[in-house]
Amino acid sequence: MNQTPVKLLGWADLKERGIKDSKATIYRKVKAGKFPTPVHPGKSPAWPEHEIDAYLLNLIAQRDASTREVA
Repeated sequence: MNQTPVKLLGWADLKERGIKDSKATIYRKVKAGKFPTPVHPGKSPAWPEHEIDAYLLNLIAQRDASTREVA
């Protein structure tokens, strides 16, 4: 079975991708189902890169949809 390796993102990686929310805010969003749930491969939480990419693409799609509604 040949699987593509999963890249995991930590807190610093989230910030590099423009996610500047505090840790508390991110965990509130996780609890509300509005942010991907982290995995814990060690002591620190991490997020699969593809889930963060999907989250960001969804934000862009929401923005674009709301822009079309106004126009």
